[in-house]
Amino acid sequence: MKIILLERVAKLGNIGDVVNVKPGFARNYLFPQAKALRANDANMAKFEADKAELIALNAELKTSADTTATEMANFSVTAIRAASESGQLYGSVSTRDIATLISDAGIAVKRTQISLSAPIKTVGLSTATVTLHPEVKIDVTVNVARSEDEAERQAAGEDITVETFEDEYEFEAFDEDSDDILGDIVETSNEDTKSDE
Repeated sequence: MKIILLERVAKLGNIGDVVNVKPGFARNYLFPQAKALRANDANMAKFEADKAELIALNAELKTSADTTATEMANFSVTAIRAASESGQLYGSVSTRDIATLISDAGIAVKRTQISLSAPIKTVGLSTATVTLHPEVKIDVTVNVARSEDEAERQAAGEDITVETFEDEYEFEAFDEDSDDILGDIVETSNEDTKSDE
């Protein structure tokens, strides 16, 4: 299906581009969000008439997004979650959680504007990308910790998930003179097999 883009769409094109997309993508995503029109003569004429207005609106939205991106430089949010001793979360931190944390900090974003490269399922520092405008993206640091104290230590650069193996387990010294229980079992088993023959 051929469409006319009304705004820049990542990996697709810029304002005014006529591109070919799958019908489902156009019907379910681009048309409902007013990002595109069907490419026909009537819509081409409508786009040409509104082109200057669309470009001006896009420039205004981009300027606003640039201002927000400047405010969000080196921005980070902290998510306090229950986790095991090894740092595995009981659940995960989703884009919805991150959007709520950013909104609580005073910057209005929607869940759909946030993308993660992988789900956040462990304690530590992660990065989420916030798309403020199709042409303006910013990375936000997500600090996931079990407590405020751990969050502060992580933000300072300390790795709280590292524990020494020796502290967790006690090892007994190997004694060569001790009875070899497994060896005795194997020898007894071999003797029983020979007596059966």
